[in-house]
Amino acid sequence: MEVILKHCIIRLFIFFFTFTDTFILTTLAEGVTPEEATELRDEVRGMFYHAFDGYMEHAFPLDELRPLSCEGEDTLGGYALTLIDSLDTLALLGNRERFAASVEWIGKHLRFDINKTVSLFETTIRILGGLLSAHLIASDYATGMRVPSYNGELLHLSEDLARRLLPAFDTPTGIPYGSVNLLHGVDENESKITSTAGGGTLTLEFGVLSRLTNDPVFEEVTKNAVRGIWARRSKLNLVGAHINVFTGEWTQKDAGIGTSIDSFYEYLLKAYLLFGDEEYLFIFQEAYGAAMNYLFNDPCTSDRYVEVNMNSAAIVWPLFNSLQAFWPGLQVLAGDIEPAMRTHTAFFSVWQRYGFTPEGFNLATSSVQHGQKSYPLRPELIESTYWLYKATRDPRYLDAGRDMLASLQYGARCTCGYCHISDVECHKQEDHMESFFLAETVKYLWLLFDLAAGPDNLIENGPYKYIFSTEGHLLPATPQISLVREHCSYYGAYCEGLEVRPESHASAIPSDRQDANDSRLYRIEGRPRFQSASTFLDSASVSGLIKGVCPGLTHAQRFGISYQALTNRIHVDKPDQREAAINQGHSLLVISSSFAEHKSSSDNNDGNGDSSEEI
Repeated sequence: MEVILKHCIIRLFIFFFTFTDTFILTTLAEGVTPEEATELRDEVRGMFYHAFDGYMEHAFPLDELRPLSCEGEDTLGGYALTLIDSLDTLALLGNRERFAASVEWIGKHLRFDINKTVSLFETTIRILGGLLSAHLIASDYATGMRVPSYNGELLHLSEDLARRLLPAFDTPTGIPYGSVNLLHGVDENESKITSTAGGGTLTLEFGVLSRLTNDPVFEEVTKNAVRGIWARRSKLNLVGAHINVFTGEWTQKDAGIGTSIDSFYEYLLKAYLLFGDEEYLFIFQEAYGAAMNYLFNDPCTSDRYVEVNMNSAAIVWPLFNSLQAFWPGLQVLAGDIEPAMRTHTAFFSVWQRYGFTPEGFNLATSSVQHGQKSYPLRPELIESTYWLYKATRDPRYLDAGRDMLASLQYGARCTCGYCHISDVECHKQEDHMESFFLAETVKYLWLLFDLAAGPDNLIENGPYKYIFSTEGHLLPATPQISLVREHCSYYGAYCEGLEVRPESHASAIPSDRQDANDSRLYRIEGRPRFQSASTFLDSASVSGLIKGVCPGLTHAQRFGISYQALTNRIHVDKPDQREAAINQGHSLLVISSSFAEHKSSSDNNDGNGDSSEEI
């Protein structure tokens, strides 16, 4: 205890010594008024068009823009990546003319029968997600952005693309390869190692496609991939970073919430929120509880997360990486507000120190990690800032958004767009602009200030609740997509018997501007009443309740799943028995009730084009 106390005192001294000036400036900063919020929102709109117009003029139809040299480059598949990734941002900004023109061009010219080997993960979240989101907006009068000439072309392209990606899932574990050729399938020399995020962050896009096409295969393969990963978790309910898709062996056993794992957690919760499938919620409860118990591990401030060995929980890497900054936003969706606020404060302090978040920040040395000094225009911290402001209306998050906007404008803006920062310590610019800058970074920044100015957008005032994909694409909870079959009477309901009250913080924004589309988050007095075998409630501090979660049947009861001890691996040959999964970490076999009944009965009876029209 004495050693820990001394360590804490030293850390706090370094922290206050380093950030005293920052704290003074933050304290003296005036809150963002509604009028300034409107100005900041318009400034962000200008940011989008500076970058988007630069891409369309100098790079289209290549994938991405080189904003310093004002040239284009193909980085993913050679199919106008940045345009597809930007479609729903155009719709969100209300630009009907350019949205319609972009949809029409893509419908006429985009093709996927090309000899290109692409990343399954990136192609799914950027291309498939972008096409599906734009289809759902362009085909629906209720969105206010219906394209009169549109006839489902983007949905047809989505289905064609997804079928070309399906060969990646043909593995013994159900966990997909990381790459696939769009014309020839998986190459025989393709690596059998994939990341947890790469294999477990596909459920939203493929699930939406299944519901739109009435073909369950897309949802089934991605759900089986999640099951394949989760069945191989450790006894601590932690997953590693990389896994062999053939053997199911972990090749990198570092568990964390950042690189290679981050969006696995994200899609567990969001798949439940969008589809109403409690199996995803059950897994999320277990995974989140383990993360809060073993990764949320700073003895001084309890604000940051570390990477640990998935089996022993021994710390292996005291490193903050920039992808971790999505976590407070996910905690908001889960109703766990207090730790989200503390973690955001810690992450934002790194931004304040350098003007950007480096890819890696060493917590032991309080310095930028060697070789990880860049900031590639990532959206994660801005995303969490938006969600925390939406949940709390605390003006500190508007101040943070204003600071981040200023950093981007003065440090990253360049001739034709916005540049990567190759070194956050000297703000050296690099000639590249990722498509996600327009799909996510600008989108979340614009939504933050629009919410403060008085929201006037599809998300806050539209006909549906929306779930954001990990690429920031808008996926609506329409009746066709969000099949809520649980105990709550409507999407977004809360359980009866708990006192519900809105969170409130002092804010310069008038209260009559805060009620659009029920965008406030509510807290529940008392513990959430999850019914499962989860240790979630015992291992994590929970200050709220996930929308739509009501007491009901246990996970085992709902899905007919039981756990049986194993001494040897069990091989299942029949296709209808493929849902049986072996949990190596727990030495358990997860068996569906239908398979168990079948086995019992059996035992008893034994005897792109290059055309570039103006958009």
